[in-house]
Amino acid sequence: MRALDKKKFVSGNLNGVYNELANLLGMDDVLKIHAAFRGQQITFPVELFSREFIRRQIIEEYNGHNVKTLATKYGYSEKWIRKILKEHIDSEES
Repeated sequence: MRALDKKKFVSGNLNGVYNELANLLGMDDVLKIHAAFRGQQITFPVELFSREFIRRQIIEEYNGHNVKTLATKYGYSEKWIRKILKEHIDSEES
């Protein structure tokens, strides 16, 4: 099999999502993604960070008055933020 002509490696020649990724990340990164994941369907979670990381951040950043700010910053409800804080307080008391 002949090697592909690298001059043809432009995003406009790529199929579907590979074109979008090339425009976003660059051709070299798309080639790496293709090599590692080709043929697989990948779903990206809405949340970038794990819930455990978010929990730690909320506990670390809470100042007694900033539930609304934390909810907005991390994209969770105030109710969920309060629940995390309560669980943390309860675990420290036991």
